[in-house]
Amino acid sequence: MPEIEQFSTLLGDIYDASLDPALWPEAFAKACRYVGGTVATLTSQDTLGKTARFYYSWGTDARCDQHYCDGLFKFNPVFPTMLFFAVEEAHVVTDCLPREEFCRTRFAKEYLNPQGLVDGLFSNLDKSAITCATFMVARTMLEGFVDDEMRRRFALVVPHVRRALLISQVIDLKTVEAAALADSLDTLSAGMFLVDARGRIIHANLNGHMMVSEENVLRAAGGKLGAPDPAADRALLDSFMAASQGDAAVGRRGIAVPLRARDGARYVANVLPLTSGARRKAQVSYSAAATVFVHKATLDLPSPPEAIAQEFDLTPAELRVLFAIIEVGGVREVAEVLGISEATVKTHLHHLFGKTGTGRQAELVRLVAGYANALRG
Repeated sequence: MPEIEQFSTLLGDIYDASLDPALWPEAFAKACRYVGGTVATLTSQDTLGKTARFYYSWGTDARCDQHYCDGLFKFNPVFPTMLFFAVEEAHVVTDCLPREEFCRTRFAKEYLNPQGLVDGLFSNLDKSAITCATFMVARTMLEGFVDDEMRRRFALVVPHVRRALLISQVIDLKTVEAAALADSLDTLSAGMFLVDARGRIIHANLNGHMMVSEENVLRAAGGKLGAPDPAADRALLDSFMAASQGDAAVGRRGIAVPLRARDGARYVANVLPLTSGARRKAQVSYSAAATVFVHKATLDLPSPPEAIAQEFDLTPAELRVLFAIIEVGGVREVAEVLGISEATVKTHLHHLFGKTGTGRQAELVRLVAGYANALRG
């Protein structure tokens, strides 16, 4: 299958999955074939190190996934550094730590090695102060290490997976018939609009009607959906026009478009194309090019690891040791989990004491707990 046709089919499956979660495994299977990998996962992890979850996966060993969620995730050496990466950026393990060191970690030995995985690309799709959602495509020894072609294809896919994830969150991951979008989403807490390529509103749910009537964050001059802010207004119109040309044309446009209300509140708009896949039924029923979901934005606060690292100028290696100490305690145990020598752990620990003004491991634990408690409060 030609690449453009393969890519187009993949995007159709990804966006259909945003409305029907049961379609994600097949979408991930096609993502693997297109990007050039064997395994694809969408996971989220609590930035406080308490829980991890596999939303969807393809090609992984279920026992390894369960082992990860049961507690191995706490020893993933990539995670503390990963929190600093911007959404949609593509990264490999060596962006976080040397490959030789990574291969000696407990995480590599107990999760990757049993599955024959040697390399992969990952990208943050959504970050908040308390969670981080990550998309990954990994390779086996037979497929080899990440190359430029895999990077190129992965970068093309990531924005679309992110858009689908954000929309799935808005509709609470409930299965929705594409042709019945207008009826099934009338009770949605977010504002929802079906629009044509020029932004003409074909249908709006109850909260959508309220938003445009208040003219605080949205407006409907001449029956066309728009925003008071000129830049946001242009971004919305551009995404509507692109949506009318198909999934591939949308690209990054219409993903989490920031909207500032007249009263200063912040909102976000996510645009879902309706021109292919199962979503074409909605286009036929309503003559719409896109569905627009508008909801209040969450506060953009740093996670505890980010806040601590920035406050005390910690290096990625020091941050890994800090959180390993919290999870496993002793120097010997930390060295084993991270795949480094006890002397190296002691060196990082000495630096941590100096930078944070502490003198014992228990004080470091209390320091991190203080940041976590402040976030919960």
